[in-house]
Amino acid sequence: MTSFQSLAAIFRHRVEESPTRPAFEFPEGDGWRTVSWAETGDKARAYACGLRALGLEDEGRVVILSNTRVEWIYADLAINNAGGATTTIYPSTTPEGCEFIVNDSGATLAFVEDKSQVAKLQSCRAQMPQLKQLILIEGQVGEDEWVISLDDLAARGRAYDEAHPGAYDEVIDRLTPQSLSTLIYTSGTTGQPKGVELVHDAWVYVTEALDETKLLSIEDKQYLWLPLSHVFGKMLISLSLRFGFPTTVDGRVNKIVDNLAYVKPTFIAAVPRIFEKVYNKVVNGARQAGGLKYKIFKRSMSAGLKVSKLRQMGREPRGALALQYKVADKLVFSKLRARFGGRLRFFISGSAPLNRDIAEFFHAAGLLILEGYGLTESSAASFCNVPQSNRFGTVGPPLPGTAVKFLEDGEILIQSRGVMRGYYNNPEATADVLQDGWLCTGDIGELDEAGHLKITDRKKELIKTSGGKYIAPQKLVGDFKAICPFVSQMIVHGNRRNFCVALITMDEEGILAWAEANGLGGKGYAELAEAPAVIALFQGYLDQLNAGLARYETIKRFALLPEDFSVEAGTITPSLKVKRKAVEARYAQLLDGFYAESLQDI
Repeated sequence: MTSFQSLAAIFRHRVEESPTRPAFEFPEGDGWRTVSWAETGDKARAYACGLRALGLEDEGRVVILSNTRVEWIYADLAINNAGGATTTIYPSTTPEGCEFIVNDSGATLAFVEDKSQVAKLQSCRAQMPQLKQLILIEGQVGEDEWVISLDDLAARGRAYDEAHPGAYDEVIDRLTPQSLSTLIYTSGTTGQPKGVELVHDAWVYVTEALDETKLLSIEDKQYLWLPLSHVFGKMLISLSLRFGFPTTVDGRVNKIVDNLAYVKPTFIAAVPRIFEKVYNKVVNGARQAGGLKYKIFKRSMSAGLKVSKLRQMGREPRGALALQYKVADKLVFSKLRARFGGRLRFFISGSAPLNRDIAEFFHAAGLLILEGYGLTESSAASFCNVPQSNRFGTVGPPLPGTAVKFLEDGEILIQSRGVMRGYYNNPEATADVLQDGWLCTGDIGELDEAGHLKITDRKKELIKTSGGKYIAPQKLVGDFKAICPFVSQMIVHGNRRNFCVALITMDEEGILAWAEANGLGGKGYAELAEAPAVIALFQGYLDQLNAGLARYETIKRFALLPEDFSVEAGTITPSLKVKRKAVEARYAQLLDGFYAESLQDI
């Protein structure tokens, strides 16, 4: 295995080794355009030299404020190749949030997607005096010299490159493994975001470790839609540099299904909420079809799940089951696989826990989901399942070079080259999580008999009832999502209370279709949340969940909320994690009412 000093060196090597191979594919007009590694290298070089011409210094911070698109990748490559550090801001961030990150990081330059994002920064320009130049990705620049175009940046870069021969390579050559590569600001479920310092060696390590697992090769093809401001997305870019496989880039979530038939990827990375949405849509669609189609679906799933169980034990179906599965595959499963392009080897799931039942549902259809685990603070990948030793319900074994241990309360501690240098400008927070070279993850878990990690919950989210019983809410939420195809999000509440309650949001597409089929057509989301028939529907699924729980774990009361959680409302993060405390604060009166009612009952 070739070792490198920096991620920039990996990229340079990729351009030299695979100049004519396809690197990235992206939408352009009504079609698609593909660029080679050599073309990508030329873009990155011009932009990198342009950044140096604008005064970027080694480890200088440069913001990227944009949705997922190929220009995000060009900008990121350019920043690293110019010796700088990419500083991430989610495009949904408020002007105040942008101001905080720009000032906290000390960023002097920013790549900005469009005029709406420029306006956001212009509104707080006076509070960011060190931010000296914006580079507009899309649209025409105006008369404000604070904003220049990508073409202008490239022109400055080519002039700088010509005037300083050899300077581009000199910058890459002097990068060390400990040079700062990325400053990723966590979206955070509470408080101000923290800047996670990831050095070049962190990304080099992740690519080397996954190379050792033989999970991917240059023959793969990736479909990338995840937010690149998130560590998961950044890791996937790094892997494309190491392995050299082509990546189709399109951040438009509403285009995913339409794109897949054209792209025909061999792997896709996603967060669990995407798999939950697909699961809900498939199950609800089959139910709505009714009659013979629904019977065929149920029988197919029954056969598929039996085959999944066998294959998890390393066995293949025989006799009648093999025949049943062959028919099920032809009638149901092959059509589902075709929706994903027909070439998919596996999905990679990360960022949040994936319910085992949902993983097995996909596996029954011949679609493998490999779950992995890591934090922003560990460069995204610390554990990962691989096809030859996948175990559902776990996030896989530690990657080569990652060590793991557990505190007495079950908290997971990890150590590797991928662990962050610290939180930027925040030594107190750094000291809280980096202890004697170990990263305290805040997650609770254990290793199974095969050495695969099972995560049970977040340490800070464990519920302790007033009766002294501990409850893992994430498990309850995951189990409910596997039972109920109409749920979007759910939080379980009950810390220091005498019983647990739940706040539930509905999958809008699924519940509207159900309403149409059950005499409630024409009613909107909020109306349905109050409809007795819908409340009874969800109560039935909760009764099913409660039947398998200890008495102290059961959910005694619940409410269907009038709207789904959203980034705009501040109730989920851009990576689709529920902001529990924000939700509890927003609906505090409703939650308190559950317990007030219980006192009246007594």
